[in-house]
Amino acid sequence: MAQSRLEKIGTIFTRVQGLLRGGAMKTEDKPIWYDIYAAFPPKAEPRFDRPAPEMPVRSIFYAEDVVRAKLHKQNKPNETISLFDNKRSTQSQQFLQIYDNLKSQGALDEQRIYETALDLLAEQRQQSRLDATPEDPAVAATELDVETKSQLMSEFIQAGGQQDRSSGSQYKERKKESPVGINIDSLFKD
Repeated sequence: MAQSRLEKIGTIFTRVQGLLRGGAMKTEDKPIWYDIYAAFPPKAEPRFDRPAPEMPVRSIFYAEDVVRAKLHKQNKPNETISLFDNKRSTQSQQFLQIYDNLKSQGALDEQRIYETALDLLAEQRQQSRLDATPEDPAVAATELDVETKSQLMSEFIQAGGQQDRSSGSQYKERKKESPVGINIDSLFKD
């Protein structure tokens, strides 16, 4: 028999061992790790009731983490980030660059620097939207996508109209061919 599946009773190793002994699992189907675990068992068996070691988790903070957390908490960035594009910096990276530049000047307090950096980031993003020209490949690709979508939509509508006309004529032909049934039009006449 395959023993219990409850983790309190045994480990995954004892469960697989029971399946192999009971014949529920063939030796060809045993997991890859089984032989390694049998040859090199752990010093302490991994059981649920064994307490986890008390290892303190070090907090790793960078100087920018506090500012970045404040940015993401107060202003939810709604940009799509492509992980394939390493050349373009994200909105939070741009904000941190502006923030660091203002902070290095040292003329304002933290809150004023934050607000000014937000304003400058908004202006920078507005300017980048205005600078986008049709010669830009991304914009040209977007325009091509819009043209393609509109063309596909018009073709879809035309095909739907043709299908409606052909299915309507087929329905009328079937109706004429099969006189068996009830004429609904004559049922409700006064």
